[in-house]
Amino acid sequence: MQPTFIDAFSAPTRLIADRTALVVVDMQNATGNRRMGLGALLEQRGEAATGQYRFDRIENLLIPNIGRLLDHFRTVGGHVIFVTYGALLEDCSDVSRPIAGIVKATRNIAGHPEHEIVSELAPRANELVLNKSTMGAFHSTGIDTHLRALGVETVVFTGVSTNNCVAMTAMEARDRQYGVVVVSDGTGTDSEEMQQASLNMLRRLWSTVMTTDEVVEALTEPGS
Repeated sequence: MQPTFIDAFSAPTRLIADRTALVVVDMQNATGNRRMGLGALLEQRGEAATGQYRFDRIENLLIPNIGRLLDHFRTVGGHVIFVTYGALLEDCSDVSRPIAGIVKATRNIAGHPEHEIVSELAPRANELVLNKSTMGAFHSTGIDTHLRALGVETVVFTGVSTNNCVAMTAMEARDRQYGVVVVSDGTGTDSEEMQQASLNMLRRLWSTVMTTDEVVEALTEPGS
């Protein structure tokens, strides 16, 4: 059982459209498409079963829910930012050591199809796409500058992986005093145990954990 005393110290999160950004983290073919990148690598190694939870969750839960959130944010005037990870240089020498191995193995390099965002969630022409070379977006992109320029106070996080890049970026945002929401059914990783452990950790001061339905209901238009 997780102690709940910390809940009393967690501030409520308001979602006002023009002050809120939906951030979609690393929903790329490299690790989000079972037919490419990581999915293809596991298949070649005879280990496809180890990725089944991940890719089933992405296809059946994340893509539909993130798509719904994108539609809603766009409709009510919220901000949308996509974050990718991967190399800009062909030899991957520009990415940090902790992610260099998986970047190379999945060919997650700008200009390659593996680096692209999954087609179902393709960004629109006027939406920011920021590439990071570390697990956390605040460390290796200009996301903080962009959010402040847009007047964003609260950031809603979706994408993969919950226990790595999503959690790291959400925690970076909270340390910079943004309101943070992590969408429980809009994030995913490699097992249900890892998913729930990550959400339990993020609930403790780092973020408010909400479902897609709850975010849609809570996100209000300016002046509402």
